Amino acid sequence: MEIKSSLKTLAIVGALSSATTLGAYKLFLEKSPSESVITNSPSAFTRLVSDVSPTAPSNPGDFTYAAEKSTPAVVHITTKMTRNVSRQMMDPFEDFFGGGGANPHRQQPESQEASGSGVIISSDGYIVTNNHVVQDADEVTVVLNDKRSYKAKVISTDPSTDIAVIQVKATNLPFLSFGDSDALRVGEWVLAVGNPFNLESTVTAGIVSAKGRQNIIDREKDVNPLESFIQTDAAVNPGNSGGALVNLKGELIGINTAIYSRTGQFAGYSFAVPVGIVKKVAADLIKYGNVQRGYLGVNISEVNSKMVEEKGLKVNDGVYVGAFPAGGSAAQSAGLKINDVIVKIDGVPTGSQSKLMEMVGRKRPGETVVVTVNRDGDVKDFNVILKNKDGNTNIVKGEISSSVTSEYLGAKLSNLSESDKAKYKLTGGAKVTEVDPNGRFGYQGFEKGFVITKIDDNPVSNAKEAAEMLTNRKGRVKLDGIDADGARVRMVL
Repeated sequence: MEIKSSLKTLAIVGALSSATTLGAYKLFLEKSPSESVITNSPSAFTRLVSDVSPTAPSNPGDFTYAAEKSTPAVVHITTKMTRNVSRQMMDPFEDFFGGGGANPHRQQPESQEASGSGVIISSDGYIVTNNHVVQDADEVTVVLNDKRSYKAKVISTDPSTDIAVIQVKATNLPFLSFGDSDALRVGEWVLAVGNPFNLESTVTAGIVSAKGRQNIIDREKDVNPLESFIQTDAAVNPGNSGGALVNLKGELIGINTAIYSRTGQFAGYSFAVPVGIVKKVAADLIKYGNVQRGYLGVNISEVNSKMVEEKGLKVNDGVYVGAFPAGGSAAQSAGLKINDVIVKIDGVPTGSQSKLMEMVGRKRPGETVVVTVNRDGDVKDFNVILKNKDGNTNIVKGEISSSVTSEYLGAKLSNLSESDKAKYKLTGGAKVTEVDPNGRFGYQGFEKGFVITKIDDNPVSNAKEAAEMLTNRKGRVKLDGIDADGARVRMVL
């Protein structure tokens, strides 16, 4: 895909505190209400909307109704984490014996704090926020609009959409109804509700500037990002991450995620994950522990005037089918061909790749979508049964993290989460979750968060395998790994 780097920097509107900011990313710009809004979802999601509300004000400049309806359901999230920071530490014994110098492997744990926002989506305490708000957090605290405070549990996260679900143990909480992000129009008024700079319950207004923005966050490419952002000019700043984007009816139509900025602060544009993606991802994270994503299995590109001329296409708008993966795909099995132009998914026009990916991304493997294509001027419909990335229709449960203890290291180890794998670009490894300060690992200054990737040059797949490789071990061992900040480390213990 062609990428234009005319805009230089995008800040994840993340957690800002005196200790740390959760992250900065580059920006490349190419770069109803119902009683059951999520089907096949857990009981907690069987009713995600409040009773039908009074008609919103007809005056398009009156934001009070939406503000009063949404602010009670938007929470302030604070997190605590421990990260290993490399420091030059002098060894007095080396100095005494003439060695002198710093130990490059010495690291010191440093406690950090950060903050963001979240949206209550059910009365029993499920909250949607951004993955980057809670990623790597040791402790998550939620402060409600009425100042009540709760410790929160991270249910699961999805780095590809930057969505996470957390839960507090509370009942009868206020929550937001899901709106219709498909019906959202460019130029429509919207409100951003969140907690920028630790200022609780802040509301700003703007309009929808664009829809279907893709390639906004320059993330690691193997994360397989699903992006179709709503772009607005509502002021969003660090701390707004995970907060609500609502329409004038007070309905949730997006989760604020990122801003365009050269400084890390608002500079005119903000971006939100549309609620059409949010509600599907949230339901999957709660029910399965990970996102069940269906795939058409096509190599696509957006139709433009040059392509129309070169390919002899009979349509000027849509998504061009350029190839299929080796071994076939769901779309190919259903009858799609190279040179087809996909113009609709389930009746919704797909004039861009981002819109097509959004529509398909809302479905699970095994579900059927109606794909409308223009083939040499003829419009045809195909029923495509979506498959997962492995080429079948199985539902894949999230990994259950198992914890084991390595007496040799003096540490507890656990399997990597999908978020860890995506963050560090790994397929396997063992994450250190607890450290005995008197053990081998603790003596070297390392604390939890370190990921072991190799032991004596042998790759590590999971926690159990790492512990077994170190069982009854005598003498020294060579470890390769990645610290919590992503630095690759090799040491001999």
